[in-house]
Amino acid sequence: MVARVEGPMPAAAGRGFDLGLPFRSLVSKLVLLLIIFCAVPVILYTQFREADAEKRFLLMESVREQGRVVAESLRPLLEQQEVSSLPLLNDEVARFANQQTGVKILFRPTGEYGAESFFFVASQPTIAPTELAEERDRLVERGVFDNLAQSCWGELSMALRHRRPSGEEELLTSITPINTGAGCWAVITTHSTAEFLGTSIDQPYWKTIEVRIAAAIYFAMAIFTIGLFVSIWRGLMRFRHLARSIRTGKSGHVSFGKQNRVPELAPVAEEFDRMTLALQDSAESIRLAAEDNAHAFKTPIAIMRQSLEPLRRLVAPEEVRGQRALDVLEVSIDRLDHLVAYARRLEETTAELLDPPRQRIVLTEMVERMLAAYADTFASRRLILDARLQEGVSVLAGEDLLETVLENVIDNAVEVSPHGSKIIVELRMVNDRAELSLLDRGPGVPHGELTRIFERYVSLRSKLAGDPEQDGGEGNPHMGIGLWIVRRNLQAIGGSVRAENRPDGGLAMVMRFPLAA
Repeated sequence: MVARVEGPMPAAAGRGFDLGLPFRSLVSKLVLLLIIFCAVPVILYTQFREADAEKRFLLMESVREQGRVVAESLRPLLEQQEVSSLPLLNDEVARFANQQTGVKILFRPTGEYGAESFFFVASQPTIAPTELAEERDRLVERGVFDNLAQSCWGELSMALRHRRPSGEEELLTSITPINTGAGCWAVITTHSTAEFLGTSIDQPYWKTIEVRIAAAIYFAMAIFTIGLFVSIWRGLMRFRHLARSIRTGKSGHVSFGKQNRVPELAPVAEEFDRMTLALQDSAESIRLAAEDNAHAFKTPIAIMRQSLEPLRRLVAPEEVRGQRALDVLEVSIDRLDHLVAYARRLEETTAELLDPPRQRIVLTEMVERMLAAYADTFASRRLILDARLQEGVSVLAGEDLLETVLENVIDNAVEVSPHGSKIIVELRMVNDRAELSLLDRGPGVPHGELTRIFERYVSLRSKLAGDPEQDGGEGNPHMGIGLWIVRRNLQAIGGSVRAENRPDGGLAMVMRFPLAA
């Protein structure tokens, strides 16, 4: 199994999962809002449709009763009507019609059958003579006379929307057959008021004007509300991308305030800009302090080191205690020198985490230059270097930051490699990353320690070398922060590092760097 060290553990992982976190999420609230927006109209539509069905039933019962009254009022007249006086019937029908209610009377002579045998006798409102045949055909198509085609019995209640040849729309509410010796009479009542035509009679409830207006308002409100959530979410995502760009060094001098599009987020953007500037100023201050402190300590250390030389000449070789004291002083000065160097590295690493330097660096050339600087070291230890470097690999990082990373991993590989063994350095591009691998033939690392070697103050070098006398001794220069600095530096530029034991012996250190665009 390969251990990966991609970054520090999120803070939430250290204190357990917050069960309330998903419910506080903006996305979760948006999903809940969408569910409500979908459920509410369904519930309301179902309830209103049932209420409309009841209202429609009562309304139709009323108009059908009205149709029956009209038919029964005309029955004595139609039973006495002579066929020869049919044209005069229109005047009589006019007494039963008004602006809201219309009456159509059709007649089929005795001996005729089928719906096509009916012809208009009277109509209120009146129909032009040229439109009578078309009006009759339309009624036949709607199936108004289907029950009367064979016999002239059975009152029929209906609710059919009908458009006259003139283009006006009306509602056919009932048809009452009257059978006389002359033939079959069909009395049809109609209504043309908005009270009926604006309802869901003979059409789906969702087609009514009220439902359409309510749906339009509701959807407009839903779109506005969702748009509000989306605008806030986009503002936050814009901040996120900008923060990532600042962290990876791709943003230049763009500020949160300039990227913000939501006025309510302007104060947040301003605070982010202030925080970014504060971090950059802090990083610069830490860098300067690290350099000044190192210079301040190095000078007295150098003076002490130079002062040991005349003292060593003054102390006779047979003075064992004096010579041992001088040796202890020399070891302590070396250790102090290492401590100052590591303290400077720690401060510089902290500064680079706050504000990592970003520039386009040809990693291929830098690796070649660093390996050339170690040529004498490789020769003195009779190590074989196998460099497999892809040309033109450029990364986005800081030059000092990369030199520190390369110096630490090369030092580790050289120190643990047996004399005469081979060290392989391979650089290649993998997807959107530059991958640098350094493989040695050292003792490797115990499986359980593969991730610990990147922790602060953890060093296995003396243990792996089998030198217990140096482990923890005053002269041991290994402070256990080299690989920790490697990991932190790579994290600062958006990279990663992992260690894995080679199947045939040795350790592979694999580092990934963000490619320069």
